[in-house]
Amino acid sequence: MEGKEEDVRLGANRYSERQPIGTAAQGTDEKDYKEPPPAPLFEAEELTSWSFYRAGIAEFVATFLFLYISILTVMGVSKSSSKCATVGIQGIAWSFGGMIFALVYCTAGISGGHINPAVTFGLFLARKLSLTRALFYMVMQCLGAICGAGVVKGFQQGLYMGAGGGANAVNPGYTKGDGLGAEIVGTFVLVYTVFSATDAKRSARDSHVPILAPLPIGFAVFLVHLATIPITGTGINPARSLGAAIVYNRSHAWNDHWIFWVGPFIGAALAAIYHVVIIRAIPFKSRD
Repeated sequence: MEGKEEDVRLGANRYSERQPIGTAAQGTDEKDYKEPPPAPLFEAEELTSWSFYRAGIAEFVATFLFLYISILTVMGVSKSSSKCATVGIQGIAWSFGGMIFALVYCTAGISGGHINPAVTFGLFLARKLSLTRALFYMVMQCLGAICGAGVVKGFQQGLYMGAGGGANAVNPGYTKGDGLGAEIVGTFVLVYTVFSATDAKRSARDSHVPILAPLPIGFAVFLVHLATIPITGTGINPARSLGAAIVYNRSHAWNDHWIFWVGPFIGAALAAIYHVVIIRAIPFKSRD
């Protein structure tokens, strides 16, 4: 027992309480991680690589399944006369968050598991992937979303059209500014979580604390949906919003649709800047 107590004492005091802060923390000699070079802006070799197209197909399928399950859940809640008789808003939030958790887990090793043009955009700004790959991912994500919503419409067209098709819109009682702000902050939360959960340096530093990256990402999606479903129905994913709007194909589905592109892209850009400049302080590091 004494030996165990000694181990605990040593473990608790293994690292000094006095840690360097600010940019000083970036310049310590005890480096267990080397900053990888930024991804090239354009990488022509990718276009001849099967892994490039395999990743795009994975993004297509993942976004297809994401829209299929989540929009079906929305339809199930919409067709009930009482929200209490269905999974309700909480169930919708769990559907979106749970699917992101499952799909990121399944596709992270192939494409990175973006399933969202805003996430792809944020990672591109942080130079985690090339412009070639970013644009390809976004196209495949949008196509997957359209197909996923289209299959739901094919199953139950009457209900789908009568219930709004799961299309995002700024709800009554809120202004366009409210909707834009909700999309910016919601996407910031999501993309900030993506950066933190997938940070290779953090994994190296905190290797004694195992982190299943898809879990915090899916949980972030769940929490943002709980907060913003009453405001915009929660976009934070331009492909999800575009797919539902195209398949629903009603004029009011396109009203203020720019909010669901501009808001997520601004939120993703802010999250990328915050992670790179503030959290990692990469611009202030001297490269060897």
